Amino acid sequence: MEFLKELKFDEKGLIPAIAQDAVSGEVLMCAYMNEESIQRTIETGHATYFSRSRQELWEKGATSGHYQTVKEMFLDCDGDALVLKVEQEGAACHTGNRSCFYRKLVDGKLVEVPTEGAVSPQILYDVYNVIVDRVKNPKEGSYTNYLFEKGIDKMLKKVGEESAEVIIASKNYVKAEVQYETADLMYHLSVVLVEQGLTWDDVFKELASRYQK
Repeated sequence: MEFLKELKFDEKGLIPAIAQDAVSGEVLMCAYMNEESIQRTIETGHATYFSRSRQELWEKGATSGHYQTVKEMFLDCDGDALVLKVEQEGAACHTGNRSCFYRKLVDGKLVEVPTEGAVSPQILYDVYNVIVDRVKNPKEGSYTNYLFEKGIDKMLKKVGEESAEVIIASKNYVKAEVQYETADLMYHLSVVLVEQGLTWDDVFKELASRYQK
């Protein structure tokens, strides 16, 4: 592969690789790769690393089921480090934490910040993709299909209703209700985005453009 010539492996033929959540940007783990593991990763689409202790290739998730589907691969400016943008199944760390970087330095001491069970913004994409699938493959009794049958006016009415519910819950300072109603609002906004031919990425880009000003 032509791009392998751009990589600067160390004296053992290895290069560090950082696995990062493709959606949230969360850093999940750091491992090492060699030419063969990189080629295997590209061929299979699953992150495959080189174990320095066992001196062999290992596909992430082969035994645990916690696979990493590689969406993109980046090389740093010096050519001596890789970043893999991945879709992580389950936990990335053998401790059960989603990320290997669950210990934080606070006042000179390491404090554990468990990430087990954390939900990333990926859920927004998952919900969005289900909505798209319902449009392409209608399902009897589907509330999503009901909204699309009724059209944009019904969708916007629900967005208005859910927005009002968020306002009421917030005025009453009931966190559980704010959480619940906000989830309802996000779902109905996702429906509107699909109907309008927009994605959450479009919204995130707009937010990013404002943040940079």
